[in-house]
Amino acid sequence: DAAPSSRQVLLKEWGPDQGFVFYTNYDSRKAAELDANPRAALLFHWPTLHRQIRIEGRTERVGQEQSEAYFRTRARGSQIAAWASRQSAELESREVLESRFRDREEEFDGRDVPLPPFWGGYRVSPERIEFWQGRANRMHDRILYRKTPGGDWEVARLSP
Repeated sequence: DAAPSSRQVLLKEWGPDQGFVFYTNYDSRKAAELDANPRAALLFHWPTLHRQIRIEGRTERVGQEQSEAYFRTRARGSQIAAWASRQSAELESREVLESRFRDREEEFDGRDVPLPPFWGGYRVSPERIEFWQGRANRMHDRILYRKTPGGDWEVARLSP
């Protein structure tokens, strides 16, 4: 509905070629919003250092092979929880969730937990990266890197 939405995610991979990658349930509210409008803003904030980085860009789902590789690194309990949780859906009670978890534990007992078909990663490909450094009297430094249509980066200083 064009309303802002924010969610803290765990950044798991990053780099110049892969962008910034996090993983989630593809049936979640977050995934539905990204599928409807494939743009995101990431914010990293270090208050004691008076610094932050804001990254804006387009999102896309990563491939199943990449999702599978990351899923294998997760603790077994987290793998089972990915199957048990219907992320963002209303839940009747905690007991229902715990029962689903126990059911999946039994189902996968003695074997590897497979990647759920409804679970995987999103990549944010940066188009804008702003570095903010707090200064006295709110005279902060703000440096913006903006990707050009040709793929180069141009740099600008922003007013605080």
